[in-house]
Amino acid sequence: MAVRMELARILIRETKDSHIVELREVDGERIFPIVIGLNEAAAIERRVMGQQPPRPYTHELLESVIEALGAKVERVVINDLRDHTFYARLILAVNGQTIDIDSRPSDALALSSAMEVPIYVEDHVLEQACRDL
Repeated sequence: MAVRMELARILIRETKDSHIVELREVDGERIFPIVIGLNEAAAIERRVMGQQPPRPYTHELLESVIEALGAKVERVVINDLRDHTFYARLILAVNGQTIDIDSRPSDALALSSAMEVPIYVEDHVLEQACRDL
């Protein structure tokens, strides 16, 4: 079963190569941290703050392509954790069909952050990540 989450905070560490996105359970108390790279952290922060770059960056480009194709991102699902690596899926709707696309969680979160797309984490991933903390 997938658990609805929301973006709680972005921690950009000036002196580190890794940064953290924290998701918080919508109807619960669990916190789910994900370590991501600087580019993805900056993209999420920029999109949350409503800042538009002068030219489209990768996530803005992807959003434009999805919209131009008549598709809509319905949700993001972080669905697996293997060998200390999280996996995610973008669930798109286009022409009455559902399309399931493999994605890095950081990219999926960056794409969803400005589009107000629901974020879900599979319960077994939450449990495993909380155990590993």
